[in-house]
Amino acid sequence: MNKTQIRSNRTWKWVSAVLLICLIAYIAFYPPTKHAAGSAGTVEPVAKVNGVSINSEQLYQAMLASGGQQTLDSMISEELINQEGQKAGITVTDEDIDKEVANVKGSYGSDAEFQQALTSYGMTIDDLKKSMKSQVLLKKILTPQITITDDEIKKYYDENLETLKVPEQVQASHISVATKEEADAIVADLKNGADFATIAKSKSLDTATKDNGGSLGYISSGRMDEAFDTAAFALKVGETSGAVKTSSGYDIIKVTDHKAASTPTMEEKKEDIKSAITTQKLASLSTTWLQDKKSQSTVENYLSKPAGA
Repeated sequence: MNKTQIRSNRTWKWVSAVLLICLIAYIAFYPPTKHAAGSAGTVEPVAKVNGVSINSEQLYQAMLASGGQQTLDSMISEELINQEGQKAGITVTDEDIDKEVANVKGSYGSDAEFQQALTSYGMTIDDLKKSMKSQVLLKKILTPQITITDDEIKKYYDENLETLKVPEQVQASHISVATKEEADAIVADLKNGADFATIAKSKSLDTATKDNGGSLGYISSGRMDEAFDTAAFALKVGETSGAVKTSSGYDIIKVTDHKAASTPTMEEKKEDIKSAITTQKLASLSTTWLQDKKSQSTVENYLSKPAGA
């Protein structure tokens, strides 16, 4: 599995969690006994298509049919995790959540990539934080059960050295517009002393970066559009490009720092490697742990029962 696939899977897990929250909220506030009938005993519509109503009961049943069992299974797992956390006196703080979000964010090539991943699924950073509480709690419960040897660290370092290497990077900002005329006008304004960040905030089409003055953070070669990549890595620190044609329009790029490629030592990456190995072991341990907890608990799943049972 390559990095793109790993990130895609991780992002899908975020989205699934947010969708789960939405479904839970819907069921909580609009259960069948509350939404089945209006004040006159009629089912309340939630939408109309060419005058034909789709009512709340249809919506509720469709949501149950399409993902109700999976959602309920997730809620059961979440409740078991919460109960075990309470037994062990373990809590999740805002600092714990922020640290986990930082770990996820760090797996992306730049802040902009991370923001774009969220934006593409209609998520905010707050959505992500809310969805990660159970994950962090489970991690805190199981991590003390995990041991990592020096041999495992060395093996991981040797086997993953290529991915541990730090590629050449530039710290860049950009302003994205639709036409060359717009880009040329902005280039002229910048040459006359206009502020790059101010223009980015007011004119850039990149919603993931415009509010940060167009900042992309540090980007590695090969992460961006090919034309963008070529232009950005050709600039010296402090330089701003002209209009660069990309697959999405035209960009003006400013480079504010440059880092040469490097190969970290095993000692330098030791903590990162321990974290990666811990994550691998947690993935395996969490599955068996949840299965054990379910078998030891009294779980009554009424959705899984045949109709009329």
